[in-house]
Amino acid sequence: MPEQRSREHHFERVADALRDEISSLLEGELADPRIGLATVTEVKLASDGRSARILVSVEGDDDEAQQTMEGLAAAKGYIRREVGVRLGMAHPPEMTFHLDRSQRMQARIDELLRRAEKRKK
Repeated sequence: MPEQRSREHHFERVADALRDEISSLLEGELADPRIGLATVTEVKLASDGRSARILVSVEGDDDEAQQTMEGLAAAKGYIRREVGVRLGMAHPPEMTFHLDRSQRMQARIDELLRRAEKRKK
């Protein structure tokens, strides 16, 4: 089992490095005006390491989120190539970007809990 743990640790490090580099690109290196204020919340690497699911949180309304996701989809080839160069990867994983709505849902749950608490009083 030590080999399995080592492999998992390697994939965690690769996922963290991918998250850091993609975040860096999102902070200002992508010129697409569709891409708004976006944050990489999680990178899920496939068990074979050939693909990565990138979860992105976007500030703004649903239209802004949709525009940002379209911009990211259009830029994924550039992002993949740039990340590969920066991390020295001969074969960076194929990337798909997905909107992470968990923060929005958490805010909604918090609001509902606050309302329920006020009603009790």
